[in-house]
Amino acid sequence: MACPEDAELSVIVVDDARIREINRDYLQRDKSTNVISFAQQEGEGGQLCPGLLGDVVISADTAARDAAEAGVPLFHELAFLLLHGILHLVGYDHERGTAEQAAAMEAKEQELFGLLRDSGLLDVSRLRPAAAEGD
Repeated sequence: MACPEDAELSVIVVDDARIREINRDYLQRDKSTNVISFAQQEGEGGQLCPGLLGDVVISADTAARDAAEAGVPLFHELAFLLLHGILHLVGYDHERGTAEQAAAMEAKEQELFGLLRDSGLLDVSRLRPAAAEGD
């Protein structure tokens, strides 16, 4: 799974009501979720702008609840969801893929989140254990 060196993406932070609308309108899932990714490289014309990865939409409401439940700071939960969304944009998939692909995505999440922690960009006492629910 590769990413262009000069890649661009948009990050949109919304509330539960808005992410539910997006989930319903674009993915036919009438429920709120924590994160949804829309890859620009998929479908017809996807290679027209190879540096444009896509959009990551995050629900601040769900992230706040999940952070409180997991006992982690909201900033760390938001960082995890952004990382999860970006991995979807570059081709990782835990929903439609095999168990091995889901495990590979989770391993990559843990690796990258660990790098953020080790570099001092995130001061985390533990890595978030489970994959994000939406996408």
